[in-house]
Amino acid sequence: MPAKPELTARKERLRAQLRALRDKFPPVDPAIWTARIAPLLRDSPIVACYAPVPNEPNLWDLIETLRSQAVRVLLPVLRTEPDWADYTGLGGLRPGAGGILMPDGPRLGIAALGSAAAIILPGLAGTPTGERLGTGGGWYDRALRYASPQAIRVLALYDSELLPELPTQDWDQPVDWIVTPSRTLRCRGTAARRD
Repeated sequence: MPAKPELTARKERLRAQLRALRDKFPPVDPAIWTARIAPLLRDSPIVACYAPVPNEPNLWDLIETLRSQAVRVLLPVLRTEPDWADYTGLGGLRPGAGGILMPDGPRLGIAALGSAAAIILPGLAGTPTGERLGTGGGWYDRALRYASPQAIRVLALYDSELLPELPTQDWDQPVDWIVTPSRTLRCRGTAARRD
């Protein structure tokens, strides 16, 4: 296994390559993401989801659909330590760090994630065994320590971002499902989650 600085550098190079490719992807109809992900969230009264930015899978239709079905949706409040707030509609959002939209309502604290039955994560790549390459800040890996062990973890990716392997480190948290515009994959080997 490579030394940690070398592994970190490999991850950063891969992130740069994947981000450059994302800028060239044609847009995917948001209804496709909703149709693929919503069935995984059946019986989930509370769902935590990322607030997508322009080059990420656009989940705003899914978020709004869940809200219209009386599902409580938690969105991140981007601070040094993870925090969450309820999604109350597009009018209740304001730009946060990096222009990422976040709810302007009451903060629920880091432990609020423990109430979510499903968590939809951002990422740049994933593997069939559930490894996830996040966007680089480690925010979600820190937040997932507060997730319920029973919560399903879903990673939305573009088709070409499903890779055979990824460089990972001890703190990288795996996912249960990977959803792309053309497939839904139940990941193998996610039973042994990292603490």
